[in-house]
Order: sequence, then C-alpha cells, then structure tokens
Amino acid sequence: MTDQTYCDRLVQDTPFLTGQGRLSEQQVDKIILQLNRYYPQILTNKEAEKFRNPKASLRVRLCDLLSHLQQRGERHCQEFYRALYIHAQPLHSHLPSRYTPRLCLCPKGFLLGDKPPRVFTNWFSHSHSFLPRTHELPGRPGPGSGPGPSPLLLPTRPQSAARDPACPCLLTCHH
Repeated sequence: MTDQTYCDRLVQDTPFLTGQGRLSEQQVDKIILQLNRYYPQILTNKEAEKFRNPKASLRVRLCDLLSHLQQRGERHCQEFYRALYIHAQPLHSHLPSRYTPRLCLCPKGFLLGDKPPRVFTNWFSHSHSFLPRTHELPGRPGPGSGPGPSPLLLPTRPQSAARDPACPCLLTCHH
C-alpha cells in the first residue's frame, strides 16, 4: 500500500475540517495569513482577501480554501497541513487521515489488516506443525538434537526498524 499524498489526505479530511465548530474563525485566519505571508506563492494577497471575507460564512470560505489548495497541487496541500499543525495542533492530531487502517505484509505473505494480534499468533503457531522437521531426515543433521519438534526460527528486525504501535503485526511491517 502506498502512502497517501497530501492532496489525497486533504480530500479525506475536508468533511472533518469543515464540520461545525472544528476550526474557529481566528484559526482559519491565522492559517490563511501564514500561507499568504510566509508562502506568497501558495496564496496571493487577492486570494487571501477572498478567503478572509467576513461576508461569507466560515464554512464556505474554508471549503473554498481547501478546494483551491487541492487544485493547486501537492506542495500547497502540504503547506496547509504545516499551518494547521502550527495553529490547531489538537485538531491536527485527530484528523481522519492520520487513523486510516494500514495493511501489513507479514511472513509467508500473510496479510493483516485490522485483525487482532492473536489471529497472527494462532496462525503462526499452527503453521509450525507443517514445517519440515529436518532432524528426522536420515543422514542430515538438523537443528534439534533428538526427537521432538524443531526449534522455530523467527526473522529478526534490525535495531533501526521500529515497530508501529498502531499495527497489529508482531514482526517488522512494510508500509
């Protein structure tokens, strides 16, 4: 699964952001001013005046701003998210696009979505019974030193690979 672009995220987050009481007039004004003053190539003075027009409702102005940014491209949407983080951090942390379920590709191609971890452990413990027991093959020394099941060797992840706590996968996830 590929990561979402900022434009994709903005499409997904627009209904949430335009909901009643999510963003105050002051927060929207600060976001518009930041996009205009720090990044005049993102919002020109004329565009900023249009989106700050008090004659239009806050929701209409915000919808127009978000639509304008989506049409302008990826960098414009990215700068909006940066401004949103600065001026409305609690709201930014609850955006729907930040909580999209992820898929993990686990060993043997077993695909996990939002299944609980026990599904994976149950599958993996049962799959052990199907693994070849190399110590039982004649003329070939195996990892075990006698009768009984072979030790199960699990792949390890490098120290640099951190496990995503939101992911149910027990091993390294490939997002």
